Amino acid sequence: MIKTMRLLDRDARGFTLIELMVVVAIIAILAAFAVPNYLRYGLRARRADGQNVLLRVASAQERFYSTNNRYGSLSDIGFGSGNTSEKGYYTVAVTPATPGTTFTATATPVAGGPQAKDDCKALNITNAGAKGSTGTTTNGTCW
Repeated sequence: MIKTMRLLDRDARGFTLIELMVVVAIIAILAAFAVPNYLRYGLRARRADGQNVLLRVASAQERFYSTNNRYGSLSDIGFGSGNTSEKGYYTVAVTPATPGTTFTATATPVAGGPQAKDDCKALNITNAGAKGSTGTTTNGTCW
């Protein structure tokens, strides 16, 4: 019986320090690839907040134009002083042309907010429906 216990003790060994370090290194390498991709996904998901507010502004501008035959300011179209997007990631501004025949609406990320690091920077839309951004992106199109 004593002989069999010694055989079991020798066979029942745990992980060595080197095996644990290899596992930790593999997890660190996987995390180095996964975390930046996850952060870029978050930026793309929050970008929809800016796109949504711009589409709402463009729609309100077209309604205003159909009754007044000109484009207006944010207060003219019913946005009032609340120029922040629904979730608060973007602030919106409208620059109508002097005769009121064109407009450009711009959604700028809130300074210091989570969208401030977005490569697209500010999103914009014109009265002709042209969509664009002021920055460049490495993670797909801005619209």
